[in-house]
Amino acid sequence: MITHRQMTGLLLPMLALLSLVFVAPLLWFFFMSLGELFQRGLGGGLAYAMKAITSKAVVQSLITTVRISVVVTLLSLVLAYPIANYLTRAGKLAFNLVILAVIVPYFTSVIVRTYAWMVLLGSNGIINQTLQSLGITANPLELLYNERGILIGMTYVLLPYMVLTLYAAMKTIDPRLMQAAEGMGASRLYSFVHVYFPLSLPGVVSGGLIVFILSLGYFITPALMGGPGDVMIAMKIQHEVEIMLNWPLAAVLSLALLAVTLLLFGLYIKLGGLKHLVGSDLK
Repeated sequence: MITHRQMTGLLLPMLALLSLVFVAPLLWFFFMSLGELFQRGLGGGLAYAMKAITSKAVVQSLITTVRISVVVTLLSLVLAYPIANYLTRAGKLAFNLVILAVIVPYFTSVIVRTYAWMVLLGSNGIINQTLQSLGITANPLELLYNERGILIGMTYVLLPYMVLTLYAAMKTIDPRLMQAAEGMGASRLYSFVHVYFPLSLPGVVSGGLIVFILSLGYFITPALMGGPGDVMIAMKIQHEVEIMLNWPLAAVLSLALLAVTLLLFGLYIKLGGLKHLVGSDLK
């Protein structure tokens, strides 16, 4: 059993590396950008920040980001719930095969996986060719360079987070509770709705929060599979930094995104989601 002191010792090298390659550059970025912003004075800097956040382009990107993040979270939940439920009842061979199918794609770069989906979803891709050859569609479906493409790509990439979080929660549910409910005359559907699903809600909430948090700042898949009208907040920040060279605006948007992310992560920890990541047996 690992004690808190031993866990701290194990985490120190990782925390030092994280501070060096992530926290320090992030602080430098905010220091330089906000320093340039507040050269206008405190009042002028705050006025600029408020004007930037409420501008039409930024508001549209925020709305797009929230909408896509919510839909991706719901799609991930719908797809992951039966997979996680099956894992709790599967034999060793079936369990290992499904887990491999969920985890192995993470051994491949997200860029490679995104380009693979672009090949599949293109006008001359496998999916459209199959649908046309079967006579289901007469013309290629528009599955790429629009919001559909973003939803498909992001759901595929983030699905394992939901599966593993739900599985961790479902594994703690005693299967005898369902047997007892059915033994007392309840149907399978009634037992699921009133017994199993409420007990799995901690996993649903935790998985939903973590997928939503990751979706808010996602960049690669929306940038490659989305269209000109599907600009998410991370893409807006990248555009302001690399194209417009407007670091103050990028800093304001980054701070807003960071604040929302930390708030949601705090809620995730408050609801006990962190126990699924590090375990609950620490002393």
